Amino acid sequence: MAAKIRDYSKLAKDILEAVGGEENIVSATRCATRLRIVLKRSKPEAKAIVSEMPGVITVVETGGQFQVVIGQHVGDVYEEFSSLAKVDTSSGPSENKGTILNRVIATMSAVFAPFVYILAAAGILQGLLILINLLFPSFSGTGTYEVFSFISWAPFTFLPIFIAITAANHFKTNPYIAVAASAALVSPTWAEMAGRIAAGENITFFGLALSQTVYTSSVLPPLILVWMLSYLERFLNKRIHEIVRPLFVPFLCLIIMVPLTILVLGPLSTMGANGIANGYNFLAENAPALAGAIIGGLWQVLVIFGVHWGITPMVLANFDLYGRDSFQAYQTIAVIAQIGAVLGVIIKAKSQETRKLGVSAGVTGLFGITEPAIYGITLKFKKPFIFGSIAGAVGAITASFFNPYYFAYAGLPGPLTIVNGISPEYPMSIWGILVGAAIAIILPIILIQIFGFGENMAKKAGGDAAEEQGQPETGIDYQNEEPIAAPLRGQIVPLSEVSDEVFSSGAMGQGVAIEPLDNKLYAPFDGTVVMIALTKHAIGLRSNAGVELLVHIGLDTVKLDGKPFTLHVEDGAQIKKGDLLITFDKEAIQKEGIKITTPLIITNTHSYKEIIVENILDGIVGEKLLTVVK
Repeated sequence: MAAKIRDYSKLAKDILEAVGGEENIVSATRCATRLRIVLKRSKPEAKAIVSEMPGVITVVETGGQFQVVIGQHVGDVYEEFSSLAKVDTSSGPSENKGTILNRVIATMSAVFAPFVYILAAAGILQGLLILINLLFPSFSGTGTYEVFSFISWAPFTFLPIFIAITAANHFKTNPYIAVAASAALVSPTWAEMAGRIAAGENITFFGLALSQTVYTSSVLPPLILVWMLSYLERFLNKRIHEIVRPLFVPFLCLIIMVPLTILVLGPLSTMGANGIANGYNFLAENAPALAGAIIGGLWQVLVIFGVHWGITPMVLANFDLYGRDSFQAYQTIAVIAQIGAVLGVIIKAKSQETRKLGVSAGVTGLFGITEPAIYGITLKFKKPFIFGSIAGAVGAITASFFNPYYFAYAGLPGPLTIVNGISPEYPMSIWGILVGAAIAIILPIILIQIFGFGENMAKKAGGDAAEEQGQPETGIDYQNEEPIAAPLRGQIVPLSEVSDEVFSSGAMGQGVAIEPLDNKLYAPFDGTVVMIALTKHAIGLRSNAGVELLVHIGLDTVKLDGKPFTLHVEDGAQIKKGDLLITFDKEAIQKEGIKITTPLIITNTHSYKEIIVENILDGIVGEKLLTVVK
């Protein structure tokens, strides 16, 4: 649930407790919207617990990371979490989990996220200068323009230094050595030498010919430099006496890493980045509609999993090589399509809460940040995300016929950066982006008005609204209250008496617990299965009216690895009240010394005025146990 956060310390503390405490943390980093935690051991219930904390939009587990999507307050929460966890808030190379691809993506995120807003601000300034020059051509000849121009280009010119700072933190090496080495790469003297080499002069280093590669605005050379520096520095620190170590470690690092980079690492990594960029450009130039369809339709899928940072080196290579890039033009259309989907939901929704959340999520989308829109609205209802992806693909395909490009890098492509597509040399570029953006914002609105977006509407008198939305006429007034039946037979236990603080404290939500007398769990209402734990001991359900219920069979049954449990439904299945969901071997669980007490938690308690527990001692399957009051 997304909410305004004031007590960052409490949220950070709650997250730390939910994921297993300080001893379970390997590392923690952050990006523009997410707190990214690497855990020693995954806790299946942690995702559900953290997802429902006020201020948390959602939780994504991918790439070996437990990613808590928070939004614009992530920096404040990260600072508190860092101090509470007392662990190194970088995830070094030896600690990153997962495949090589996951580690590369995690590195890109850790390196670029801290300064992405700096690049975004510089990109917006470049866009404004483009717009002003279009309106007032004489402005480009003024000193004012020159000052603002070099300000806007400075972060890109000295990008290797920004990378040195964040990469040094990520790879756990001395940031001052990293900055000194990267500063040498962007030295005006080296740029002048590279120019002479390009003009035909032969310049050697100990007999080895130097290449003409320059490193301003480069990404991979300084990144690889700092990565290798981390190993070299550790090697030297172990072998140089501590008395002379502060002097000779930086000395040796500089005289080894800078020449190594300009001789080998820089040319090879630059060639690799340029090769990838050229590969994409070949697709964009020879099959532009296909490139547009892929990026416009699938870009937001990459955002969901937080792997979108991996494309940054290619985009920057395009700007460095050609002064333009089509990827960000299509990317902008994909972003705008999700904003259009949110607008469609706002127009269609009858729930004031949904509209309010939509407005909040849509505003962040204007700045190119779509996670709140995705997790808060479009992906939550599924249909809007699909419609947004379709609209992004259609809009980008349409734009592809106009040769759309960005001519200034946009740190966060979105509506505010569309002006970056203006260029006298490519006059149709901006029109392609505008037409594509118009389609991207209008098409999902139309699709949502026609097909709906999946919201469970309140049943009007006479059942009209229920019929319009395809809802069963249950006779329940969802606007006021909904009964929840007992899902299994047993003795009722107040939640406060459950011997697990996560449940008894109410941190996950209000509810009740049952001491089962048999071994079958049934559906307590009509709805959908939204989560099944990998170890089968817990199941998440959502009623047709939107009540979200977590049933956790036993208190520490996760350690049984699913052996005593048999599933009778699948994740995503539609259920009717009374359907058999899970059978379990109660005796086998108890033989392991584990309590069979089963908490039933309303995980979206915050959405309701009151959760009423019926005054009964024993639960009978199918009879009312809880009443949720809106």
